[in-house]
Amino acid sequence: MGWFEAIVLGLVQGLTEFLPISSSAHLRITAALAGWDDPGAAFTAVIQIGTELAVVLYFGRKIGQIVRGWFFSLYKKEYRQDPDARMGWLVIVGSIPIVVLGLLFQDDIHHTFRDLRITATVLIVFGIILAIADRIGSQQRTLDQLTVPHGLGYGFAQALALVPGVSRSGGTVTGGLLLGYTRAEATEYAFLLAVPAVFGSGLYEVSKIGGANSPQWGPTILATLVSFGVGYLVISWLMNFIKTKSYLPFVIYRVALGAALFVLIFTGVLDPSAGPDF
Repeated sequence: MGWFEAIVLGLVQGLTEFLPISSSAHLRITAALAGWDDPGAAFTAVIQIGTELAVVLYFGRKIGQIVRGWFFSLYKKEYRQDPDARMGWLVIVGSIPIVVLGLLFQDDIHHTFRDLRITATVLIVFGIILAIADRIGSQQRTLDQLTVPHGLGYGFAQALALVPGVSRSGGTVTGGLLLGYTRAEATEYAFLLAVPAVFGSGLYEVSKIGGANSPQWGPTILATLVSFGVGYLVISWLMNFIKTKSYLPFVIYRVALGAALFVLIFTGVLDPSAGPDF
C-alpha cells in the first residue's frame, strides 16, 4: 500500500464511519474500483481506531463521567445507582454480542463476508430496514430508559456490522429506532457502544499489520490520522443533522450504491472477490 492510497482510504474511513452507510464497505469498494488490493479486515479495524479517537474527543466529557461513575461503582455502594455508572455497565453489556460473534466468525470476517455481492446485498437490505425503523419507531425513549435487554438488542444490532455493508452506526441506530429511542439518543449510544468494540477489534488485529501480505505500518498510521481528523468533523455535522432531519437521504444512497455495485459486478467491471485474502 502506498502513501496516496493510505490518504484516500483514510479520507473514506473518516467520511463514512459515523454515517449509516458502512465504512468497511466503502473501503472495500474504493480499493476495488481503483484497482488496488483489498486493504483487508485488519487494516480496516486498525484505522477505525482513528475515527474512534474522534468519538473520544467529541464526547470526552460524557465518556469521562461514565468511566468515573463505573469505576467508583465497583467499590462504592452509593455510586451503584448513578446514571453514569449504569451507562458504563450497559455499554459493557451491549459490547458482549460483537465480541462473541467476532471471535466465532473471524474466518468469515476475513474472507467470506468480503465478497462484494454480499456487500451490495446488505447495503440495500439494511438500508430498507433503516428506512422502516426510522418511519415506524416511536422515537420517544431516551437513554435514561435504557435497560439491559435493550442494551443487548443494541449490541446484536452493532454486531451485524461484522459484515461489510451493514454499517456499525447504521445497524446500532436501526436497532435503537426499532426499540423506540429518538434519533439523537440512538445515535449517541451507537457512538458510545462503538468505543470498546472498535478499540478492542483494532488492538486484536494490530499484530497483522506489517506482515508480508498486509499493509505496512507507515501508510496504516497515516490513514489512521487522516480518518481521525475527518471523522471529528463528520461527527459534529451528523449530531446537528439528525436533530431535524430523517435518515432517508442515507437510505437512498445505500440502495443506489448497492444497485450500482450489482451492475458493476454483473457487467464484469468489478470482480466480487477482487484483491487477495488477508
